[in-house]
Amino acid sequence: MLYLARSLSRLHFSSLMAVYAESNRENGREFWPEEPEMRQIQLAEEDFYRYLSQVFFRSPGAVYAVWEENGRYVSALRLEPYRDGLLLEALETAPEQRRKGFAAALIRAVQCFLEGKTKLYSHVDKRNLSSLKVHEKCGFRRVADFAVCVDGSVNQKMYTLCWDDKPSV
Repeated sequence: MLYLARSLSRLHFSSLMAVYAESNRENGREFWPEEPEMRQIQLAEEDFYRYLSQVFFRSPGAVYAVWEENGRYVSALRLEPYRDGLLLEALETAPEQRRKGFAAALIRAVQCFLEGKTKLYSHVDKRNLSSLKVHEKCGFRRVADFAVCVDGSVNQKMYTLCWDDKPSV
């Protein structure tokens, strides 16, 4: 079931962190290698919270989309204004919930919610074959062999994908 949050107070943060546990572990190791593992995770979660409260949710039109299954967060993504549409970013599924179709269900629910009124862009790491397959399954097509991020920086390690359900004129 799709759940949309337009503010941090509308999210259950610890449930969201369970979805992003693997990424937080990786980020903790990368950014705070000198710290013990539990502290690395704590710092990554604090950084995540700070980003959501001070940057993401201050952006007009920003929305967090969560897929709930049996009352638990199992997959999540962020949407924020980008070019002539929205950027779908931070798509993640809890490790123990992967390969069950939840990421695709979440993307499709977001697409239905948008009712074809806007384009959806997504930047996906070129090596992330599972994410590329999910996006393709949901109707995304590759439009660039690089990503231009919201801040204007260019990432050559990612593809830019686009979903546009509007009929051609």
